[in-house]
Amino acid sequence: MKPIAICQYLFTAIAVAVTLIGCAAYPIGKLSIAEQGYFFAGGKYVTNKAGQQIRVNQMYVQYQIPADRKHPYPVVMWHGGGQTGTNFMGTPDGREGWGDYFLKQGYAVYIVDQPGRARSGFFAEVYGRTRTPATKYMSDRFTAPKGANLYPQSQLHTQWPGTGVSGDPTFDQFFSSQVEDIADVNIIEQLNREAGVALLDKIGPAILLTHSQSGPFGWVLANDRPKLVKGILAIEPNGPPLHETAYAPAPELYKDGPLGRAWGITRGAVNFQPAAATAKDLGMVQQPTPDAPTLVRCWLQPEPARQLPNLKGTPILILVSEASYHSPYDHCTAKFLNQAGVANHFVRLPSIGIHGNGHMMMLEKNNLDIASFLTKWAGDNIR
Repeated sequence: MKPIAICQYLFTAIAVAVTLIGCAAYPIGKLSIAEQGYFFAGGKYVTNKAGQQIRVNQMYVQYQIPADRKHPYPVVMWHGGGQTGTNFMGTPDGREGWGDYFLKQGYAVYIVDQPGRARSGFFAEVYGRTRTPATKYMSDRFTAPKGANLYPQSQLHTQWPGTGVSGDPTFDQFFSSQVEDIADVNIIEQLNREAGVALLDKIGPAILLTHSQSGPFGWVLANDRPKLVKGILAIEPNGPPLHETAYAPAPELYKDGPLGRAWGITRGAVNFQPAAATAKDLGMVQQPTPDAPTLVRCWLQPEPARQLPNLKGTPILILVSEASYHSPYDHCTAKFLNQAGVANHFVRLPSIGIHGNGHMMMLEKNNLDIASFLTKWAGDNIR
């Protein structure tokens, strides 16, 4: 079902130059839009402590449908932790973002703000405490990982447009987009699961493009609405299975952090076959040795592994950059899925000639090279 348009515009031969403070101007090119607007997916009314009725759990969704639509399924772009939908609307130095790129290739694009964040609204008495973004964490993980040197691959990072530290105009623009989010990631997954189901029930079959924290949302929605998820483009999806990864000095490099995804690739239950009554029934075991010296030891099921029947047959791409903190462990997510009978295409960007990227690849200097690969893969594999 197509949502009712809130706004309708037709743009022809429009070239917009975006200028950010301290940044050069970059033309975003010509877009011809047949329909655009926004709506909220999901949500419910609750009564607060003051006895007032309020609405919570809703997810803000903005959409654009190109005049020359070439693909039947829209792409839903889902940002990660501490982020908002701005990740896909442009870059901190004013270049074209993935949203516009996909539109130019003929895809309808839906960009969300996760429930409890940005335009979706935050209600402290319902959602609980938050996590606050800090410049050092962002630099160490996203924009200037060479300086922190938390993991070996960090030294290969070259694609961030600027120094990646506070005071640099591009970093300042990026950090200005960071927001507090819900501290309890179990709540985050459940809220997005509920809102995501509501979104798919509204718009119909779609392709999910997930990034980082939103990675598990692709798996749970394919589990809950297998006929409506036509493909998943998982950009460094939240992982690895079971435990978070903590970084340690050489020669150890990595150690297990807190329990992350008890159900392997998700925090909430998904349908396994044979059925698993609890997450502990998966009986996860850790590899005795890693697949390579600079990689983590994956937690996987013992054989014969339980299967994920609702995800089977869904075209899945897992894309990992060369220099991200995800580089040491995202292969474990691909291995877990393969073991559970879910074929997927695991691609490291260097294998297709794209080098130097970190975790925020959609904002980096070569972001459109990556977008080009994504649209080609989707066109070749999603029917």
